[in-house]
Amino acid sequence: MSKGLVWRKSSYSGGNESNCVEVALPAQRVAVRDSKNPSGPVLAFPVVQWEAFLLALR
Repeated sequence: MSKGLVWRKSSYSGGNESNCVEVALPAQRVAVRDSKNPSGPVLAFPVVQWEAFLLALR
């Protein structure tokens, strides 16, 4: 799933880049991975669920 995706880190991740998650936007999904292990597992969520998650964080 992670091949060909453009991964992004938060601008709030600061200087310690090893403790971040990265997100990518494949069709109708949001993919999430650990920046320490970019070839590791990827979690994928429907956009609606991701938006609900972000809303709950605010």
